[in-house]
Amino acid sequence: MDNLLCDELLEDIFTRIPKSSSSWSVSLVSKRWLHLYRTSKTCLSLRLNPDDDTSTIESLLPNYPFLSSLNILLLSPHPTLHFSDHLLFIVTAFCSNLKHLSFLVGPLSPSSLLSLPHKFSHLTSLHILLSRPLFLNWIALFSSLKDLSIRVSDNNYCNGYSSYEQEELDAELGLETLDLSGITRADDSGFGWLWRSCKKLKKLQLESCESIGDDDDLSFIKCLKGIEEIELRSCRSIVGLILLRLAENCDHLKSVLIYDGGSEQGLLHFIRNCRSILQKIDLRLPLDLNNVHLSAIGMNMRGLSSLRLESCCLENGEGLKGLNPGIEQLSLINCDIVARESGLLAGLGQELRGLRKIDLSENELLVDKELISMLVSCSNLVELKLRGCKAVSGMTLVSMLKNCKRLKCVDIINCGGIDFKAIELFILNAPPRFTTFHVDQTKLSHVASTSAANKFIQLFT
Repeated sequence: MDNLLCDELLEDIFTRIPKSSSSWSVSLVSKRWLHLYRTSKTCLSLRLNPDDDTSTIESLLPNYPFLSSLNILLLSPHPTLHFSDHLLFIVTAFCSNLKHLSFLVGPLSPSSLLSLPHKFSHLTSLHILLSRPLFLNWIALFSSLKDLSIRVSDNNYCNGYSSYEQEELDAELGLETLDLSGITRADDSGFGWLWRSCKKLKKLQLESCESIGDDDDLSFIKCLKGIEEIELRSCRSIVGLILLRLAENCDHLKSVLIYDGGSEQGLLHFIRNCRSILQKIDLRLPLDLNNVHLSAIGMNMRGLSSLRLESCCLENGEGLKGLNPGIEQLSLINCDIVARESGLLAGLGQELRGLRKIDLSENELLVDKELISMLVSCSNLVELKLRGCKAVSGMTLVSMLKNCKRLKCVDIINCGGIDFKAIELFILNAPPRFTTFHVDQTKLSHVASTSAANKFIQLFT
């Protein structure tokens, strides 16, 4: 059989193998299969230690001639500048056709940064680590870059190159996605220029930031004009200012995410004054969210289609009852109100008839009675996630079979109350459109696995 399969056919087969921990096993069949498996790979991820010999990478990369995406992560921090530069030199020597590069090894010297656009002319996505003093003007030399992620380190690896950052290039960057982490100083230079140059920005992500850099509010406002998505993680000191600017200057905003650090008044002002028609809100604010905010969302954001709340401690469920009836996705993850307020889920199921996706993961005290009372009203449901709901039993699966005929995907991993018999019964009688089941491997009987294969149901354990 091996002789009947030409190289091109084998390579095509390898590209169609689903990604899993065992997919690499095809490379163990023979040297020929190993070679073809490598040449068929377009994406590669490497994890390194500073003690690793770079000659190993130098001998490895030539075996993957058609890479378009490369991710390199250093497991231990603080490599030498020479290590980072030399490793990048090896990558440029063998991977000149990359479109995506994630190089989270260590900060690079100015000369290496300036060489990047010339070595990777096709690059559309770049994730990189920089140290102070910051040097950003090399970004203007990229003609195809759409996605840029920069992590700023407090360690001074590259002292003595301030002359590189004196000249500000007049440029209009093509960036559509910008992800910045670690901007902690108002005098971080270069960001004012970056804000002014990002006139096509659609998505902005900030993480662990205490400043927008350069103390240049006017330039920052200009980059917000076309923003459609904003993500703020652990940015407590600036989240209020950013929400104020978004409410005043954004007309196209569709999605907002705020995790771990908010501003009660800033968030409320944003909800009440936002000029955009928001479609998605994702909040993880244990200390900064209350029913006033949720009521304001219900009153002012009638176009909302997705609401995700995680680890939010609400006094009661009053704020949830005024949500847009047309909402399609609702996530209440690890929210104590789910189990504490009897009848809340039943009421939401009756009011939100358009729900297609529900995520109630990590609500360990949620019981069958409350969940089933909601499912009775959710005839349009296609996806249900209950991961970590340890008190839920097989009765819930029976209710799904009875009430959710359009169901396509269910996640019941780590649901200790559901036994293998209930899972077997569910798979044997699964709805016709059901395709994906996330379940503990130990609860899959031979009958259940066989039936899932016959019905083309994918099992994820």
